[in-house]
Amino acid sequence: VLFCAGCSDSRLKNSSREDKNGWIHVHLEGTPSQIGYQHGYLLAPEIDDAIKMFAFYFENGSVKKDWKFFREAAERIFWPKLEKEYQEEIQGIVDGLAARGFKYDKIDITALNANIEITSYYVPWLANKIKQDSMNNRAPGKCSAFIATGSYTEDGKIVIGHNNWSDYINGERWNVIADIVPAKGHHILMDCMPGLIHSGDDFAINDAGILYTETTITQFKGFDENGTPEFMRARKAAQYASSIDDFIKIMTTDNNGGYANDWLVGDTKTNEIARLELGLKNTPVWRTFDGMYEGSNFPSDPKLTSEETTFNPNDMTVSANSRKVRWAQLMAE
Repeated sequence: VLFCAGCSDSRLKNSSREDKNGWIHVHLEGTPSQIGYQHGYLLAPEIDDAIKMFAFYFENGSVKKDWKFFREAAERIFWPKLEKEYQEEIQGIVDGLAARGFKYDKIDITALNANIEITSYYVPWLANKIKQDSMNNRAPGKCSAFIATGSYTEDGKIVIGHNNWSDYINGERWNVIADIVPAKGHHILMDCMPGLIHSGDDFAINDAGILYTETTITQFKGFDENGTPEFMRARKAAQYASSIDDFIKIMTTDNNGGYANDWLVGDTKTNEIARLELGLKNTPVWRTFDGMYEGSNFPSDPKLTSEETTFNPNDMTVSANSRKVRWAQLMAE
């Protein structure tokens, strides 16, 4: 275990890192700049590795865009829309990296955080806008999840689960458990990738009893470059939501359509659960104190499906639909 409580640098006070069973556990505590500095310092080699990996992956994989492209999008579209607190945290990560000898700037870290929004939402939107080209099937379908409560669980309390099938090259690096105690807002526990201020996976819980996960709406189309980045809203929801209503308000306010998901959220104070299907134009919500909501990358609302996706809910050769059938069988059991 690497404890930094006694470090000479006051910004590292009360922070720590422990490597255990393939996971990197970090405790981050303080102001936004302190949390960022601790993050950058404690995870410096892993952040450096993650950026180099993504630069290679995006240029040589299906996206065919170099890191310069990601930096341009991050600087123009994402960084200016971040609230001051999260700009300070990202700058703190940069400062922590610099203290360990790594030379990155705030735009690199913003691009890292926004990589999902850029690859699967901004790039297709841009291609359609410029070339009138059909690239609407970029939103991936790589996870399944559920949330249940009431008579659907053994003790009547909330049960939540999620799995993610990322490519090995990035999935093996999604191995951080971040325990964050911010100066303002709630204590957060979440999984994430080195350098991310949000989970991205997504799996998070806070000390107000709000927990959430999601599955991506596959074959989604739509992006608003004037909206607020999804990665910031997801982090803000983890930090400031004290209720399901708070979560919905934060996620839908100035929504940019990036990382369009079926968000599964629960409140352990009341054992209520909800599903927020967060499109760009349509944001339907389902709520219950006794039931289960599942996700496997399929949209549930017919209006959203027809207006904002190219998804065919009747095509059983699509994995999302096959898994939906399996979910129905499991719920019946």
